[in-house]
Formats: sequence, C-alpha cells, structure tokens
Amino acid sequence: MGGTNDVIETDVLVVGGGINGAGIARDAAGRGLRVVLCEKDDLASHTSSASSKLIHGGLRYLEHYEFRLVRKALAEREVLLRSAPHIMHPLRFVMPHDSGQRPVWLIRAGLYLYDTLARREFLPGSEAVLLRGHPAGEPLKEMFTRGFVYSDGWVDDARLVVLNAIAARERGASILTRTACTALTRDADHWHATLAHAGGRTTKVRARSLVNAAGPWAAQFLQVATGVAPRRALRLIKGSHIVVPRLFSHDYAYIFQHPTAASFSRCPTSRSTR
Repeated sequence: MGGTNDVIETDVLVVGGGINGAGIARDAAGRGLRVVLCEKDDLASHTSSASSKLIHGGLRYLEHYEFRLVRKALAEREVLLRSAPHIMHPLRFVMPHDSGQRPVWLIRAGLYLYDTLARREFLPGSEAVLLRGHPAGEPLKEMFTRGFVYSDGWVDDARLVVLNAIAARERGASILTRTACTALTRDADHWHATLAHAGGRTTKVRARSLVNAAGPWAAQFLQVATGVAPRRALRLIKGSHIVVPRLFSHDYAYIFQHPTAASFSRCPTSRSTR
C-alpha cells in the first residue's frame, strides 16, 4: 500500500477497532475471508476500554424469560474463560436482600436456572449467605442480614480487543490503526471506500461487504462517509460507569436490587487495574 492509487480487494471491510470490530474481523478471517479493519484512532481507544469489564451471562434477562439468550451467553462465557485465562478470571457477586425486594424463592429459582442452563467448568455455583458473618457484609447497612452470591467473569477489556485483532491478523486480516474511512460508495456488487492514514496517504478499498462497527459513532460515520443522511434513525444505548475510591477490602462485587425491576452493580475498583 504505497500510494494513492493502491486498491485493496477484500471480502469484508470492518470500520471500527473496538471489541465488536476486532471480534468480527477475527471470525471472518478465521472462515477464510479476506478482511480489512480500519480504526481512526487506536484499538479499544474509546468505548471498549471503558466498559464494565464483565463477561456475564445475563442474569437479569431471566426475568424476561430470555432463557435461550442466557444459555448462549453462559456458554460463551465458558469459552472465553477457557481461551483467555491470562486476562480474565471469576468474579463473585453478592446480592444483598431485604423484604422490599423480590421474594427469596424467586431469587433462588432464578439463580438455580443461572447455574444449570449451561455447563460450568470454571465458575462456582450460587449460594445463600448470612451477611453479618460474611466479609461482604461489613460495608453494608445493618438492614441487610442475608443475601446471595453468584459468579460471573471479569476481563481486561482493552487487552481482549488487542488479542482479537492480533488473532485476526494471524489469520490473514489487515489491521489498520490511525486510519479513517472518509468516503464510501456502493455499486451493484461492491463497496468502494477511501481510507485516510495518519500521515496523509490514502488507500482505496473494494469490498464485497461492509461492517459498520463504529459504536456510538455508527450513524455519524455513515453520514460523513456517504454524504447522505440515514433514512432510519439508529437508536443508541448508553451505560454510565461512576468511578469512586475503593470502599471495601474484599474481592467481591455487589449487585443491588431496586424494589422495581431495575438493578445496578458495583465492582471492586481495584479490578480495573489488574
């Protein structure tokens, strides 16, 4: 790729170097497809380095009877724990309980399903605990005397992205960082893209398919690259993470239930440095 006249022929052009883009590039390259991934900044430089850092099975989706989704997520969690133990490990969650929350029998039933919907090799099962004699009970208000403990997984999110990108490159993908997709057109069979490198050089790409993995910038990217406003609005989702000083010395995380269907979790702040 030495000048402005270069044209790369590829099967898949992936725009965005977060976990979705890197994972898709790895999967596509592993299937024998020619893949080019471009990222305007660095890998995992935005959303994928500011996540909750959890590899979770989706406990809350059981409430909406999404059993198939939870089973699939639990199975994928085991795959990840097996394949990358150097960047992920089990994390135990404590769910304090009081009379204003869901009944105990319902929580027990949900955790039983969570433990049994998919095979577990790495994570211990759930259990009920008395919080007054448990390390996780020390920072809590006295109103919480009992609770439940279950398992999920913690991951170094940025390293997971980089390792996926490395694996994609090992399978033949071209990973281009500091490279923005600045123009995009479509003919009957191909996408035609212009990639602008940090030094000012440009590269043309002719791709059979395009993956827009630009995350929160997905709609903005399409409008800028094509010069056409999308006909349908893209609905974004948002998660807010508040970082506070470490509040406890144990290694448990917490998930607190609201009297309604909502809930929120708190992870040990030290986990983000591992």
